[in-house]
Amino acid sequence: MAEIVNLRTVKKQAARKAARSQADANAAKHGRTRAERDLDKARAEKAARDLDAHRRETE
Repeated sequence: MAEIVNLRTVKKQAARKAARSQADANAAKHGRTRAERDLDKARAEKAARDLDAHRRETE
């Protein structure tokens, strides 16, 4: 005897799976983690501070 399934639930699960796979593909293609973004931002700020520290002050 066949198993009875709720088609609405199956469709929702398939849609969730498709959306998740699309999101994973986009994240791999475009995304960076928050830690990576924060590290790049901190490095850029440090480089700017170091550059400003080496400037000559004219009066």
